[in-house]
Amino acid sequence: MNFGLIYGLGLLIAGIVIPVRQNVQNMDFKEKRFKMVAEQIKSRGINDPDVIKAMQIVERHLFVPNYLKKYAYQDRPLPIGHGQTISQPYIVGLMSQLLEVKNGEKLLEIGTGSGYQAAVLGELGGEVYSIEIVKPLQKRAAFVLDSLNYANVNTRFGDGYVGWPEKAPFDGIIVTCSPTKIPQALIDQLAEGGKLVIPVGLKHVKKLVLLEKKKGKVVQRNVIPVRFVPMVDIDGNQY
Repeated sequence: MNFGLIYGLGLLIAGIVIPVRQNVQNMDFKEKRFKMVAEQIKSRGINDPDVIKAMQIVERHLFVPNYLKKYAYQDRPLPIGHGQTISQPYIVGLMSQLLEVKNGEKLLEIGTGSGYQAAVLGELGGEVYSIEIVKPLQKRAAFVLDSLNYANVNTRFGDGYVGWPEKAPFDGIIVTCSPTKIPQALIDQLAEGGKLVIPVGLKHVKKLVLLEKKKGKVVQRNVIPVRFVPMVDIDGNQY
């Protein structure tokens, strides 16, 4: 037996241990992601094929802190620091489906957070403009989105209550934090035929609302009860 050859193979194997483990881990995350979509998204009535595909593609574990990656595909929101969370996968799927995004539409997101929802909207083909009021979160989300080559997703630091008027009007607006009433600025920045999806309400009573602008008038529909972090101004006061 050639022990020298075995030793050499051992060194070769040692040299590829890390990438092999990374590949195994990536496959594990992919399996968990597809299971998440099957059990948490499709089984609850999310049937838009584009939304399903987008959520199969976007790697949620890349948008959470390292110590929480193993929980990334569980049926719950997760903390991302600064009192903020990444939304429960089902809520991301539901809000994305309610927007009915068409390729090339201009979309506004209020509350970039981790960047996960923005990535899903980007996968749907939207031209996404996302605002985050917590600067460290905006910087981190921008870095992650850029590293994943989401050239159609733009982020900035700012107060989402006033929207992004210089980029208006928007075909769709999605809000991932909850004000006590719907900001008029967001309604004004909604294009004719556009949709606004927003959680709204007092501290313990919030509902997800869908608004559609039809012939200059706004039609509102309540969707489901929800829990979201509050929408705040730069000083932390709730709107």
